[in-house]
Amino acid sequence: MSWKREAEEIRRRREIAAEHGGAEAVARQHERGRLAVRERIAALSDKGSFREVGSVAGVAEGSAFQPSNAVIGTAEIEGRRCVISGDDFTVRGGAYSPAGMAKAEYADRLAVQRRMPVVRLLEAGGATISGISGVRGRSGYDFVKGATSNQALVEARATVPMVSAALGPVAGFPAARLAASHFSLMTRATSQVLVGGPALVGRATGEEVSKEELGGAQVHGANGVVDNVAEDEADVWDQIRRFLSYLPSSVWDAAPVAPCDDPVDRAEESLLALVPRESRRAYKMRRAIEGVVDRDSFFELTPRYGRTQITGLARLDGHAVGVLANDPYVYGGSMSADGAQKVRRFVELCDTFHLPIVSLMDEPGFMIGTRAEAAGTIRYGVEALFAVQQTRVPWFTVILRRSFGVAAGVHLGPGGVVVAWPSAQSGALPLESGVALAYGKEIAASPDPEARRRELEAEMAEAQSIFPRAEDFGVHDLIDPRETRARLCEWIGEIQAELASQRGPRGYTARP
Repeated sequence: MSWKREAEEIRRRREIAAEHGGAEAVARQHERGRLAVRERIAALSDKGSFREVGSVAGVAEGSAFQPSNAVIGTAEIEGRRCVISGDDFTVRGGAYSPAGMAKAEYADRLAVQRRMPVVRLLEAGGATISGISGVRGRSGYDFVKGATSNQALVEARATVPMVSAALGPVAGFPAARLAASHFSLMTRATSQVLVGGPALVGRATGEEVSKEELGGAQVHGANGVVDNVAEDEADVWDQIRRFLSYLPSSVWDAAPVAPCDDPVDRAEESLLALVPRESRRAYKMRRAIEGVVDRDSFFELTPRYGRTQITGLARLDGHAVGVLANDPYVYGGSMSADGAQKVRRFVELCDTFHLPIVSLMDEPGFMIGTRAEAAGTIRYGVEALFAVQQTRVPWFTVILRRSFGVAAGVHLGPGGVVVAWPSAQSGALPLESGVALAYGKEIAASPDPEARRRELEAEMAEAQSIFPRAEDFGVHDLIDPRETRARLCEWIGEIQAELASQRGPRGYTARP
């Protein structure tokens, strides 16, 4: 007697799982412009590298077998082993079941155990009232018996890179998993991210809205729920690969070093005239970033949220770094409430995975006005300041133009190197507003108020010049803008031993 019958049953159940919800369900996915989950895993991972775990998990009633709607396993992405967890929308709309929840939790725990990045391909409607079995009179999965999946999520986020992509409707707990990730993205036309869908919203609030109006890319790309918006699923795979290329596999590892054929002493002539002499004129900060990092290495994160601040990953002589900068074209680059939240999240990402931070500063201060006060700008600004001061990674700050007020401290890491271009200014307040505030009565009483204002601004401009501060060693050096890349590449080589000593998980004290 052998176990042939049981072995055949295993094979049969695997075949059923591989068919997803059947040919018609897969065809409907394709009609919507979306792939089935195993097609997605194959498109993202290196060919033939996926090793599935738990393919026969599901529900069996007699000879009928319905697989769980979560597909998990390990695969290589650009040669690096990762854990992948994907939702199968063809099985009951991806609504989470006990088996599906258990598999998703196992994926997080496996990533921690193996010290591998975890990638989630999300397309799920969250829980159903009765769970996957559809038994009337019985509730679906909930957290009353213990939120072990939440614990696994927190543990994974502290130690391994977590990437999540919304590839269709994503609601409830899957949406929370998306927001918990280090890098989140969604497809522009085929995904929506929702706490509750239109039916729930209509029942609870009386609002009649579509899924797109509730949680489309135009909503969540701008409010910071997702970092980046992808044009389609192929763009999702490209962005995931690129993001992971800058990150170590875990907090115990070093970030990958890429080959670099960009000369470390490349002197970008355009940087010398980038900052206008007229202080009210804006300039393109991204040109400064591109002029100093390795060519074509800048990968911007969260570009449509907190737009006064620019954040992204880049390389210096092949080494991964985080880049933080102000955007003078958006409210002068001032620190807004959402900009401060964006900075906090970004520096925590860099500090968690030991990526040194390059800050290109043109900071006029915290945003002011009724909207800024209503948004709680100072609260989020101080929270960002605490996050920066609690980082341990090395910082290199370049002051391009303005460095004013408390907000300037958000660009200055503890013990960091600080250099300045000759265009730099610093002080308690920007020139124009500072003169108006301090000398308003004197200007108004003058026979020629406009001329007196110009005289006072010229006088204060001399006081805010960076040269006296450099003479007092208030900055470590004044540099020709064209020297910036060479200085940064020297620095990245010098700090490698310091970075190696910092590996392991991070922790923080209470923040405002």
